[in-house]
Amino acid sequence: MADQAAAHSYAPEYPWWLQPVATVVILSAFALYSIWVALQGRGYAAPYLSPFYSPPVRVGGIPISPAWWVVWVPAGFRATCYYYRKAYYRSFFRDPVSCMIGESRRRYAGETAFPFILNNLHRFLLYLAIIVLAFLWRDTVAAFFFDGRFGVHLGSLLFLVNVVLLTGYTVGCHAFRHMVGGNLDCYSCARGGRVRYRLWQWVNPFNHRHAPWAWASLFSVAAADVYVRLLMAGVISDPKLF
Repeated sequence: MADQAAAHSYAPEYPWWLQPVATVVILSAFALYSIWVALQGRGYAAPYLSPFYSPPVRVGGIPISPAWWVVWVPAGFRATCYYYRKAYYRSFFRDPVSCMIGESRRRYAGETAFPFILNNLHRFLLYLAIIVLAFLWRDTVAAFFFDGRFGVHLGSLLFLVNVVLLTGYTVGCHAFRHMVGGNLDCYSCARGGRVRYRLWQWVNPFNHRHAPWAWASLFSVAAADVYVRLLMAGVISDPKLF
């Protein structure tokens, strides 16, 4: 009885449906915002390049927004992410809505049918996402230089926070942990096993907090783009801190 009372005292105060509804609203809003941003065709306010437009790929003669050549990589990486799959399976499809509830489908075939079979591309999208992340780090360095001079503005720090959060989300990816050492059963038997073991140990804390990194980086990407667009529109200035 005492254990039951203690468990009840730690029960969440909010309704059970609040989290899945919030997940649906936030992910849907971000998806719609991403499409709107890609349709704008530009996202640059010197020295800041919107993360949706990095790297700035252009194909001559094809009238397509540069964002469309890039945005599918981080979008696909997040859509196939193990954490996000759990989040949108439960929230959008209620399949299942929690671990204590059975499958809503009579026949469960896993991720062997279209479109869910595309989730198996996750590790390949990880490789592309790492390339995009490298460009975002380049953009962050550029965000600290104004007319060739080093400076720290509010936008500089916003871009730095964004790329740090994106890095934490990427290295915390289950596929990344598997790649650096999680796929080994015997570290002492593998070439470079000691280094891979240390990398695996370093990645683990990020992986254990994958969900907070996922949500924080989602908001930071949107915040960085909003900041750039407000500068482009002349709505705000970019205060210099030092």
